[in-house]
Amino acid sequence: VFSSVTSVLNMSIFKDQFVLEDLIQELKRKSAALSFGPLQSNGHISVQGSFPAIKLLRDFLLLKAKSLPEKDKGEESESHQRPRRRLQQHRLSTETSHFLRGAEGEKQVVVLDTDIYHYMKYLYPRTFLGNNGVVISDVTDGDITTVNIENAGSRSNAEQVSRVKEKIENRSLKLHNVLRKERIYFEEQSGDKKRRYKQACESLKPHYPHVLVIPYDTHIDVIGNSSEIFKFITAVNN
Repeated sequence: VFSSVTSVLNMSIFKDQFVLEDLIQELKRKSAALSFGPLQSNGHISVQGSFPAIKLLRDFLLLKAKSLPEKDKGEESESHQRPRRRLQQHRLSTETSHFLRGAEGEKQVVVLDTDIYHYMKYLYPRTFLGNNGVVISDVTDGDITTVNIENAGSRSNAEQVSRVKEKIENRSLKLHNVLRKERIYFEEQSGDKKRRYKQACESLKPHYPHVLVIPYDTHIDVIGNSSEIFKFITAVNN
């Protein structure tokens, strides 16, 4: 049993978008159980603590890295990919965001849990509709969806870009506090049973307008508040 582990972080990937010293201070506040060494000139810093605390720090940094522009990410090794979640029921993770300013003008980036993003697009589609010179685009990579909010060319739209970002953040934060996900697995089900499950879900959707159903080949994801998805899945099983 390892009571403590030490990890060396390479923070240089963030140097073009963040002041590294400020970012380290943020990490220290978020990870009070960890002990941080001095920041080296090459961007490396050693961190010591329990493995679960190190893993939480790793996930937070990966979320930060996902929000960087493509040119700043560099090559990510396979071992650095964010692990897929396997829990049947869980609280959906919250988002991170930051502000970029480039030659083309103002740009805001919000990184959302993909399940929350799908739920927002399903129930609140107008949230992601660009208007008043604001363009919204998104890129989904597994569990994470990056939403880019930028003006259409005029720097005078900076305030509108910030308002759209704030609207997305506020909505996602509220959903983060209430949404849960259940998964109906198909591993041992016949093709006929799979079709019946999917048909049952489709027939019940009008009765549960605040439940999002996402069918896959191997399972069905059901997203909503706890009581609603419990009632929905009970109805499906019946």
